[in-house]
Amino acid sequence: MNPGKSEAGAMVLSARGISKSFSGVQVLFSVNFDLRAGEIHALMGENGAGKSTLVKILSGFEQPTSGEILLDGKPVRLPANGAAEALGIVIIHQEFNLAEHLTVYESLFLGREVTRFGVLDRAFMRAETRRVLDQLGSHVDENALISSLAVADKQMVEIAKAISRDARVVFMDEPTAVLSREETRVLFQQVRKLRDQGTSFVFVSHKLDEVMELTDRVTVLRDGQWVKTSPTSILDGESIAQLMVGRELSSLYPAKHEPDVDEEVVLSVAGLNTGYVKNAGFEVRRGEVFGFSGLIGSGRTELMEAVVGLRSRVSGEVLVRGQPLPSGDAKAATQCGLAYMTKDRKHKGLLLDSGMTTNLTLQSLGQHSRYGYLDPASEAEAMDRAKRRFDIRVRDGNVLVGRMSGGNQQKLLLAKVMEIEPQIIIIDEPTRGIDVGTKQQIYHFISALAREGRSIIVVSSEMPEVIGLCTRVAVMREGRIVGVLEGEEISEQEIMRYAAGLKTREAA
Repeated sequence: MNPGKSEAGAMVLSARGISKSFSGVQVLFSVNFDLRAGEIHALMGENGAGKSTLVKILSGFEQPTSGEILLDGKPVRLPANGAAEALGIVIIHQEFNLAEHLTVYESLFLGREVTRFGVLDRAFMRAETRRVLDQLGSHVDENALISSLAVADKQMVEIAKAISRDARVVFMDEPTAVLSREETRVLFQQVRKLRDQGTSFVFVSHKLDEVMELTDRVTVLRDGQWVKTSPTSILDGESIAQLMVGRELSSLYPAKHEPDVDEEVVLSVAGLNTGYVKNAGFEVRRGEVFGFSGLIGSGRTELMEAVVGLRSRVSGEVLVRGQPLPSGDAKAATQCGLAYMTKDRKHKGLLLDSGMTTNLTLQSLGQHSRYGYLDPASEAEAMDRAKRRFDIRVRDGNVLVGRMSGGNQQKLLLAKVMEIEPQIIIIDEPTRGIDVGTKQQIYHFISALAREGRSIIVVSSEMPEVIGLCTRVAVMREGRIVGVLEGEEISEQEIMRYAAGLKTREAA
């Protein structure tokens, strides 16, 4: 049974001297953490700092190697595999925990179905699901199958599922990573309302502006150790970033590399149509970092997938150094030196149940084969080179990729793409779900690749990212490129004018 709400300000959930090891590798070192009733508490740190491990321990998905958990001030062993929900502890996972074959309302009530006279009361469950979704400002159809939903809609269903459980403690792991600004605004509004009613939230995010806007206190971890807990009001984004990485981040973005106006055009797209994407055209020069911005659902990823052959195009032309690429032929794109780094590293980019080397060489097996057999020495050499080049840091070289931090996974995915030595690289959401220190590294990797003469397309929902990295930015809206900005035009205000439909290419 769910215990009642605690008095505001009282400690609801605490960690005392929590340590955790996996296969002899220690990832948490005697960490303390306190969550008060009716507060929103940010848990910050670089990828690999131990945030996810601490959240799993505090929600019962992992047991500590040593230390204790206190619930309402009393020692407790939290039940495993989500059973802590019975105690009012709910987690919104960064990776969706939804049954794809169920409807939205069935997912919300899975494991706690409502019956009437021994029969499922579907009408009540539908109505309650609709009420919670309306609270969140979501227009998702409660009768829709989960498998039919867009990623952002699945995230809203995850949030609705947690909120509908009358939780005392809610862990939110990167809840806004795929949400639009308006969806994020409505979510924060609902979170504050629940906080004022006594619900406690642990907010895990790498978005410093959201942490400053939403949270009451901040705890920072670094390398598995507690660094600081402080009221958010006396910190700023820069000071939090420094606590996370242990160094100043005065140069988050490297100096832009501006290619010569007469530099070779290496990628040309004209009149590309996919059904949703309409009449898209753009050119990218050698050594250029070219950005694509726009609201979620604007068609950026669909356009890029059509360019690299992961999606067939209805019409239009893609030229790589003047040579046409056939529609829907990803292998031909790779052979022409065109590579795509997916934004979905967990499901489309990496094999989570395999090791680092297997993932690194998956697209380049021919380079590491001799007489038809894989050459382990060649693969090992490539892995050592990738670790040095992309600063992939792991305590255990045999770790499964699914056990690695998000930042190390992202760097491994970039290394995997670069292993085929592409000259044109499309990077979709390069820093989604990673910490500010790793973001800085990836930005400098991108800049270095451009200075080598490679051409980079950066697709990002983070406007500061495209502004800080790119010399030109195309803005998409409803499947169309509505403007291409250069120089001083590249600003948040100007990008939003195009993204919101206030300006078009013709009006520019």
